[in-house]
Amino acid sequence: MMAAAKKASKAKRAAAERKDEQELRDRILGAAFAAFMERGYAGTSTLEIATRAKVSKRELYALFSNKEAMLAEGIRRRTEEMQVAPDLPEARDRPMLGEILAVFGTRLLQEVSHPHVTGVFRLAIGEAARAPEIAQILSAAGRDATKKALATFFAKAQSAGLLAKADTMTMAAQFMALLWTDRFVPLLLGVEARPDEAECRRRARVAAAQFLTLNPASKDQARP
Repeated sequence: MMAAAKKASKAKRAAAERKDEQELRDRILGAAFAAFMERGYAGTSTLEIATRAKVSKRELYALFSNKEAMLAEGIRRRTEEMQVAPDLPEARDRPMLGEILAVFGTRLLQEVSHPHVTGVFRLAIGEAARAPEIAQILSAAGRDATKKALATFFAKAQSAGLLAKADTMTMAAQFMALLWTDRFVPLLLGVEARPDEAECRRRARVAAAQFLTLNPASKDQARP
């Protein structure tokens, strides 16, 4: 019984330590991104991040090897919600395919237009010359990952005969272009307001309908 009690106590301490470490990690990341937004990536030192987070540099380096590691995890957290395609159900027919795309598109518009995400894009643009790795991290964790997930979804739709055979990455890029039209740059520049939920739904449904018009079912599926 004493052994079981010791084991339970040890597990409880380990859980508490993990919670403390996660809270410390979150605090450091919050301080890092606040500094990045204010001073730029290249203009922010690890000392400033540690000072803002109220931790020692030793504590900071125990969790993050360098600024790029902080940037990479922060971007990953901000973009992982954009990768919604893997959780979408497989379409059984064309109307369901369109509905799934509309749901996907609505959520993608909402996530990408969030101030935290657009702030990261602005950071990447502002630091492109001095720190090109920011754009590379953002592209890999955000747009590229989302396109790949969407391409996988389209490949399954092709296997079901709901879409004719074509390059699925090209199809993914096409849907995202239909979704954003020419509005992403004005959003980044701050000359266009973030679309509300109703507007996101409207744009997504229009994009889904346009995509289905441009991409018919396979010939075998289209036969009566």
